[in-house]
Amino acid sequence: MPLTRRSLLAAAAAAPVLAAVPLTPGTAFARTAAPQAGTPGDVVGKITVGYQGWFACPGDGAPINGWWHWSQDWSKAPSPSNKAIVAWPDMTDYTKGYATAFGNLGSGAPATLFSSYDDQTVGTHFTWMQQNGCDTAALQRFNPNGSEGPTRDAMAAKVRTAAEAHGRKFYVMYDVSGWSAMQAEIKADWTNKMSAHTASSAYARQSGVPVVGVWGFGFNDTNHPWSPAECLDVVNWFKAQGCYVMGGVPTYWRTGVNDSRSGYLDVYHAFNMLSPWMVGRIGTAADSDAFYSSCTVPDQDDCNAHGIDNQPCVLPGDISARQRAHGDFMWRQFYNVVRAGAQGVYISMFDEYNEGNQIAKTAATSAQIPVNSGFLALDEDGTACSSDYYLRLTADGGKMLKGQIALTATRPTQPVTGGGTGQPPNLALHKPVSESSHTQTYACANAVDGSTDTYWESANNAFPQWIQIDLQAATTVGRVVLTLPPPSAWATRTQTLSVLGSTDGSTFSTLVGSVRCTFDPATGNTATVSLPSAATTRYVRLLFTANTGWPAGQVSEVRLYAS
Repeated sequence: MPLTRRSLLAAAAAAPVLAAVPLTPGTAFARTAAPQAGTPGDVVGKITVGYQGWFACPGDGAPINGWWHWSQDWSKAPSPSNKAIVAWPDMTDYTKGYATAFGNLGSGAPATLFSSYDDQTVGTHFTWMQQNGCDTAALQRFNPNGSEGPTRDAMAAKVRTAAEAHGRKFYVMYDVSGWSAMQAEIKADWTNKMSAHTASSAYARQSGVPVVGVWGFGFNDTNHPWSPAECLDVVNWFKAQGCYVMGGVPTYWRTGVNDSRSGYLDVYHAFNMLSPWMVGRIGTAADSDAFYSSCTVPDQDDCNAHGIDNQPCVLPGDISARQRAHGDFMWRQFYNVVRAGAQGVYISMFDEYNEGNQIAKTAATSAQIPVNSGFLALDEDGTACSSDYYLRLTADGGKMLKGQIALTATRPTQPVTGGGTGQPPNLALHKPVSESSHTQTYACANAVDGSTDTYWESANNAFPQWIQIDLQAATTVGRVVLTLPPPSAWATRTQTLSVLGSTDGSTFSTLVGSVRCTFDPATGNTATVSLPSAATTRYVRLLFTANTGWPAGQVSEVRLYAS
């Protein structure tokens, strides 16, 4: 089993936190955002998620032919005594699972796991990214020259396909941990294999050039032994190839202490973007506040002074260490990095079930985890959290980064859809959505993101137009509630539309014929369409044929309710 970043944590935790000092009340929190060093692109001003894509199972067709990263011993099925993960995925959205040696789930269902090698798995992950404002995926690429190489090569192609299909961006991020011949081999790998992916329309570009990441220079351990000259050579080589180079660097890169070797500042300053590693360094919201004063702000100032984009890490917290605090830990980090003026945010990580820092859907309750496995569910602290909660929290963090919602220290996302207010659940929230068209950036995903500040707008002067929600299973729908942005921003208008339903996404029947819906600021710019009788349907399509306020279909939120 190859070395991973987890091996860095023990040393980092043991090192004195020299720079982490308490905040002085009433001072640090007054800081205003610094100007951006770069211009918006596919990483500046965006949410980037670290994507491992490194899980495999026997029988999935992957060249590695083993329980890749699920088990300590990849030749044997994962079990309570042979596991490499500390959290259990919610398997609901996967069409295929592979039987493990764990006991049944608390619900009585068999304990199965997904394979990243299955196209449906990668497609599902990129669907979640699309639904939750994850703009760019940084595909982790470890030393590809051993037995894992063919599988990693195939995963790069699968990620490319999924990114293209779901309107996401991706780039190759090399993790050089334990890669002894890195200096020469990383150049050969880029030249002979990975650079070909930059031809994709989905490959991330910044300042007009392809993005490439290098994680691991300057770390103070035996897995990262290269001299400053060797590291600088690699960074400058990539820049000479016409790349924008993102560097995953030690937490204390600027001061050269603790997890960072001294004498590497010129290496760090050679990168176009820096992303200081934070996994294992913080575990509470108070820790994040301390780092805001001691690292986040001075790091940002240093990057601004040197024309470098800063992309701090935000992590949901290790569920096995009970760090998450039903979202308070992660949201505090979003708040701190955004108010410091960060140019982007790097989520550590999307699918890191090994370290427990995944935002991907995770078992919400004991019913979704194997009995006697030792895993914790998202409700471990007594607060119920839906399995997609940290995806939804990421979506709101992205909105705050982009200025779509105001800077706030209070997380706007509730742990469970509906927020425990007594209201029935919105069946459409974060569900897959499609459209006939959209104009500019006003895509259909805005209509199911839970925010009335974002909206879908169809192509102008081209009625009829439609937006469609996939409820993912036959579902009873009795009421449709439509909203437009806040009354202070949008004037009264009346839209004419009909409601259609389908069980297969191709043949539709009329659930509600043509109706005129008036959106009035005096009543919250909201309109309700009740079905004459509750209908059971999987796909709900709203067909717009007129709008007195603008020549297009417009809606900020589509909310579907059972009654």
